[in-house]
Amino acid sequence: MRILLSNDDGYFAPGLAVLAETLSSIAEITVVAPERDRSGASNSLTLDRPLMLRQAASGFYYVNGTPTDCVHLAVTGMLDHLPDMVISGINHGANMGDDTVYSGTVAAATEGFLLGVPSIAVSLTSFAGGNYPTAARVVLELVQRMMSNAIAAPVLLNVNVPDVPYEALQGMSVTRLGRRHKAEPVVKSTNPRGQTVYWVGAAGAAQDSGEGTDFHAIAQQRVSVTPLQIDLTHYQQLDLVQGWLAT
Repeated sequence: MRILLSNDDGYFAPGLAVLAETLSSIAEITVVAPERDRSGASNSLTLDRPLMLRQAASGFYYVNGTPTDCVHLAVTGMLDHLPDMVISGINHGANMGDDTVYSGTVAAATEGFLLGVPSIAVSLTSFAGGNYPTAARVVLELVQRMMSNAIAAPVLLNVNVPDVPYEALQGMSVTRLGRRHKAEPVVKSTNPRGQTVYWVGAAGAAQDSGEGTDFHAIAQQRVSVTPLQIDLTHYQQLDLVQGWLAT
């Protein structure tokens, strides 16, 4: 089995190293990740300049671009074969609810999915980051399950893992995305040169976090596994908009 790994925290991120080491026991691993932290890059592609591919001493490849660039470059130009799976992570921090819209971790997996490859995005739901082996073991188990069950069509899974020892996990839940309250306002300040600068505010607190959501699963110390899709069409509003156009 051949697995392509990427992330949005950069090729030097500890979660990526732990994931690569863990999965190397069952698969041939290729790592192509951004050269620096590109958290929040979403599904952006670099179209205004060429991309450079380099290899670190670790054997990992890195690209001067976004997470999406990394997977796109690897699958459509670098690799001699289509990978059997694309896995993005282990992210430093959760990617739940509305976070998935902005997440570079989810974006890397999404690009694999769009290119016809089963893909998983995996995040550790804490910035303490102390239990990467827990998340890596969860991914290993998911990959083994996917290997033993025929996949009729590519899937895109968003996986969030509580930041606890593996033995403390309370199982897995198949979930839907929850929702957050709107983000906090930007933080306005002045830099040492007297210029006004703005920092993006913190994400909003969970609003829809009831049973069945990813937020609820994590609160119960359960792994959250959410199947994602890419179709953004709001089907319930097609007739509404058609009515506007007809008047």
